[in-house]
Amino acid sequence: MAGGFTSYSYTTLTTAIRSYTEVDANVFTQTIIDEFIGAAEHRINLDLPMDSDRFVDQGTMAADVNNVRVPAGALFIRGVEVFNATNSTEQGTWLERRDQTFLSEYVGRLTGPEGLTASGADVTGKPRYYSMFGGATGLSDTTSGSIYLAPTPDVNYIYRIYFNKMPVGLGSGSDGNSHTYISNYFPQGLLYACLVEAYGFLKGPTDMLTLYEQKYKTELQKFAAMQIGRRRRDDYTDGTIRIPIESPPQ
Repeated sequence: MAGGFTSYSYTTLTTAIRSYTEVDANVFTQTIIDEFIGAAEHRINLDLPMDSDRFVDQGTMAADVNNVRVPAGALFIRGVEVFNATNSTEQGTWLERRDQTFLSEYVGRLTGPEGLTASGADVTGKPRYYSMFGGATGLSDTTSGSIYLAPTPDVNYIYRIYFNKMPVGLGSGSDGNSHTYISNYFPQGLLYACLVEAYGFLKGPTDMLTLYEQKYKTELQKFAAMQIGRRRRDDYTDGTIRIPIESPPQ
């Protein structure tokens, strides 16, 4: 890492993990290293959602069907926007997120997840609210959970779902990348997170595990200041950040 800022590739990160731990490939096989990297990447994405992982999915609601599928691989939903049934270029309407119990009360004494009232009549109209329903059991569109809507769409409205998704991580094969956003812009944090996994696998030394856990948290705080601080503001609308400095007493 000498010579200033250096990003990691899959190959150089693998080498660094073995070098820092002084463990060779006979113990840290490629399969085990991949587990370290995957666990570290997953931890970072859960600890700090990044703008680089934001995605938008567009689709069309089915009339008289009160749910749409969560986009495959979504970690969490940031917003749902609904347009009319023929044009998604005009201004849309943002749905308000509520609990499923609120949706049940709103449409009136639901008898089950099908969205039917006690009288059996479906409450239809342009959706105003949404809630998350069902846990994801896979990464495909058919196993990723559902977004429930109220009222049930009365026509085929166009919708957009804004969400964060777990990106494709580092890997040596076709299912991985040689570089990622994290390995380019958060290399030290990624390395320290991998070393935490590595020393946990080795079951010590405890002081090294503690050292790299603290180093990871320190790097995470600095990276978070950029990701959810500086990247979410600008000088025109928010003003220039100023740090007060006390003047010496007169």
